[in-house]
Amino acid sequence: MKLLICVILCLIFLALLRLLSVPWLCSLLAWLGVLVLWMGSWGNIYIAICTIKRDLMCLAAIVKVKLAMYRNLRNKRTIPALFAQKVQQHPDKHALIFEATGEVWSFKELQERCNAVAHWALAQGWAEGDVVALYMENHPLVVALWLGLAMVGVEAAFINYNLRQQPLLHCVGVSGARAMVFGAEMTKAVSEVAGSLQPGMVLFCTGDEKNKEELCSFQAQSLEALLTRSPTHPPNYKLKKDFNDRLFYIYTSGTTGMPKAAIVVHSRYFRIAAFGFHSFGLRPEDIIYNCLPLYHSA
Repeated sequence: MKLLICVILCLIFLALLRLLSVPWLCSLLAWLGVLVLWMGSWGNIYIAICTIKRDLMCLAAIVKVKLAMYRNLRNKRTIPALFAQKVQQHPDKHALIFEATGEVWSFKELQERCNAVAHWALAQGWAEGDVVALYMENHPLVVALWLGLAMVGVEAAFINYNLRQQPLLHCVGVSGARAMVFGAEMTKAVSEVAGSLQPGMVLFCTGDEKNKEELCSFQAQSLEALLTRSPTHPPNYKLKKDFNDRLFYIYTSGTTGMPKAAIVVHSRYFRIAAFGFHSFGLRPEDIIYNCLPLYHSA
């Protein structure tokens, strides 16, 4: 009963503030203050005072992300378009640092590799909504592949590189992939299922291709050779997708059965990244270390 009375009184108080043309943010803070004073003990009030800076920072992050989401939705922006804006702002800044080899790609270099991937995808005859499975260990090329495919509306399906045989076939099959790009380190795993893949599945291998005879046995093409011949300028293509359309697929862990594909749309990807950026107070000069597999949603 006390809670009900409190809520009614707070709503009346909030309505009076709005009638007096008090800004909505000030009204909200005043309403929260009344709620705390009515419901809470002095201990709770002390905690609220101590945490108000954090809470205001969270509120500011929410407002910033909401406004950015609204602008991107209104302007029908996509992740490739937002990435192109960052390339213009920071062309020579490090975009990816591959700790294993010391390899560094600038934003401009990453964009050129994405452009090559986009031209390659168009040359394959793939259309918006087609799916390409990515089955490889961590490497900067993974980013160039999914982002370059997204430039022309093709969707990547991130396959867990620990999967073998039936779980691997299941994940590739449920995605409806027309092709699979796999790392040379996954050659043996692919050879075990090559004969059971969907008819018409095209295979591309990337990396140090040591087992050329095995690759030839299931007609895998060299992706490096194809990308080397691809132009690095932006493709002459106008993306039809918008902010709420599909970007790529990730998979559940499969602990309760076979892994299930989850759709990630452009807006969801942006929201996750933007909340992380604003909530943790990140700055453009900061570096994020990712110790997780790139097939993971992180």
